[in-house]
Amino acid sequence: MQHAVGSPLPPPHQPGHGPAASWPPAAQQQGQHHPVPPPPPAHGFTAPPPAPPVDTTGHVALPPGGPVGVPGAPPAPMGPDPQTTTLAVLLIGPAGAGKTSVAKYWAGRRRVPTAHISLDDVREWVRSGFADPQSGWNDHSEAQYRLARRTCGFAARNFLANGISCILDDAVFPDRPVVGLGGWKRHVGPGLLPVVLLPGLEIVLERNAERSGNRRLSDEEVARIHGRMAGWYGSGLPIIDNSQLDVPGTARVLDEVLARAVASPPKW
Repeated sequence: MQHAVGSPLPPPHQPGHGPAASWPPAAQQQGQHHPVPPPPPAHGFTAPPPAPPVDTTGHVALPPGGPVGVPGAPPAPMGPDPQTTTLAVLLIGPAGAGKTSVAKYWAGRRRVPTAHISLDDVREWVRSGFADPQSGWNDHSEAQYRLARRTCGFAARNFLANGISCILDDAVFPDRPVVGLGGWKRHVGPGLLPVVLLPGLEIVLERNAERSGNRRLSDEEVARIHGRMAGWYGSGLPIIDNSQLDVPGTARVLDEVLARAVASPPKW
């Protein structure tokens, strides 16, 4: 048999001379590999450290840990300033308590626009057929009272909607639902802040004696109204005894009372 020239030929097996030489070498047949050593590094060169593995999980590296300070108390919330807040105030009291005088003074010295709405003034818009309070309480006077209160409530809502505070004054009785707080709350709104002016009876009688026209009541009527106004004690409403206070002093106390009422509105 002939072989092509240049083809490597395996060594022939010769009987009697041991096993033939293996092809390829025995070391490669048994899977033994001799790695080639890397070349020596160049003079003065140091291999850089291996790069850290790349984090592909999306975690954000956190800064090194340290002591955590004790959290401080949160700052106290700042309540609204009653001098610059749009308010609706109802000043309650008997005839001669000084409601109208205090309301006008308080409204005229605020730092924001403020209107004074007097229920007695609105009632007196009716000229012919006016239900004079000196004639007593009857269906005619009650109907005009309800009408005046609705008119005052409408005016107050209009002022408040345009950013103008208002203070209303009325002789609201604690034991008469017809002239009670419910109607004012319904006509003005639940944010109305009622405050009671209740000086002593002798002070009320003195101030009533200085009145004229249909605003002046008999002493008996003044005493009867004052006695019924005492029912506000224990009601939860703020009460100012202005027996020894002039109008500016009463207005200052009213500011203090309203500041507390704005921070914690009374339930009524």
